[in-house]
Amino acid sequence: MNHLRVLACLGLIAGGLVPIRAEERNAWPLAVRQFNAAGQNTSTTALGPLFFEKTQPDGGRATGFRPFYLERTVATGRLVEATSLYPLYAYRADAEAYSWTVFNIINRSGAQPGAAPALRASKAEKIAVWPFYFSRQTGDPATSYRGLFPIAGEMKDYLGYDRIAWTLFPLYTAVDKRGARTTLAPWPFLRVTRGAETGFALWPLFGWRDRPGETQRRFALWPLIWNHTLQPAPDAPAGAVPTRQIGVLPLYSSEQNADFVNENFVWPFFGRTRRNAPYRYEENRYLWPFLVQGRGDDRIVNRWGPFYTRSVIKGYDKTWIGWPLWQQARWQSDGLAHTRTRLLYFLYASVEQRSLSNPNAAPAEKVHLWPLLSAWDNGAGRRQYQFPSPLEVFFPGNDLVRQTWTPLFALYRYDERAPGEARTSLLWDGVTWETSAREARAEFHLGPLLSVQSHAAAHRIALLNGVIGIRRNSGERTWRLFWLDFPGISPKLSPTAPATTDR
Repeated sequence: MNHLRVLACLGLIAGGLVPIRAEERNAWPLAVRQFNAAGQNTSTTALGPLFFEKTQPDGGRATGFRPFYLERTVATGRLVEATSLYPLYAYRADAEAYSWTVFNIINRSGAQPGAAPALRASKAEKIAVWPFYFSRQTGDPATSYRGLFPIAGEMKDYLGYDRIAWTLFPLYTAVDKRGARTTLAPWPFLRVTRGAETGFALWPLFGWRDRPGETQRRFALWPLIWNHTLQPAPDAPAGAVPTRQIGVLPLYSSEQNADFVNENFVWPFFGRTRRNAPYRYEENRYLWPFLVQGRGDDRIVNRWGPFYTRSVIKGYDKTWIGWPLWQQARWQSDGLAHTRTRLLYFLYASVEQRSLSNPNAAPAEKVHLWPLLSAWDNGAGRRQYQFPSPLEVFFPGNDLVRQTWTPLFALYRYDERAPGEARTSLLWDGVTWETSAREARAEFHLGPLLSVQSHAAAHRIALLNGVIGIRRNSGERTWRLFWLDFPGISPKLSPTAPATTDR
């Protein structure tokens, strides 16, 4: 199994976990610091999960005061990501471009100063204050625009249209698409289309619109009555016939051509579908969406809702029992067999991945028991658990949620990087214990009150982070008393330990 792929797909809370290090200095709740065997400070947290700073795998740093502010820099110190009360504010940047957003309502993006001229042209400055102000400046009047809604303005290449213009909306609006201009004055009632298409509409009473050689559209009492004819696409086989779409709702609607028929009676409750190409499929609907039966090439639909439903479409096998009580879906992609199981959508959710080329390999699995627990096992010796975990099931691929919010709920965390290499944390590092078989090392910390450390070189028990304690070096039988010993990283405990990496 490609466990790196599984790691990328199923990573649970790696963005927020404290990495395993050669030694810990615990002054909880003021600060908890992690050092690698080279004596480098790689992770610091303060006031529980609120303040943090840690080294990133690429050599950069991630710092912040959760949930109010977080930032991430690369090894050169350049800022690449920042958030404030995410998703309220988020900033992202690379060497060439940047973007920021305020709750996806106020947005700005553009090229970085010093970017190549060609890139600056492609990364035009865009500003949007939705739904009032829109601007895009490329340096070319043909592709630049500004608009103040509803007063006046225009937008280009937006919402599927070549151009949208308005003056005192809804009194006047014009939209351009594929050589046709539709004028709406006022929107949406009176519509006139000219150019590559012609048409007229007094919405919702009636209307028509024609594009020669492509479409003819008619409607009356929208959305109840329509009659459309769609000519075959340019790449359709010779002799292909047009597609006809008609409807008189709620009595009847249909769409049909030489290879396809879809009819509805007393829409949408009863209907049938017959398809001969490009694949074969037949479906009957009785009291849709509850009773549906379909059979065809790589397709099966057997729905007796809400009690039982199973559908198989192009290898995607989905089953519901007692909707929305229990659901399971199975599919294959990227050399993996996937199984997703849900109970009441999110109360219980699991994803399992197995290798198709090596079925005997241990599976990777991620499980959520909302809001109590999230667990992850990559099948290669890496495991993580967190309690409670109220957000991960809703934002499974959102690293900013993991960085900003997930650690705030982490009363308990367990991280096993490899067999024998594990770290456990209670109360945001108030209590921690860690074992490393590779380094023959074990540590226990009850905040700053008590620390117990065991290494091949020595054993150490200390109160108040070293105010007083006892130590026994390797090869000795006698424990020795010490006091006022506050090392940031003790060479006696890790004289030869190799540096670890944040995997």
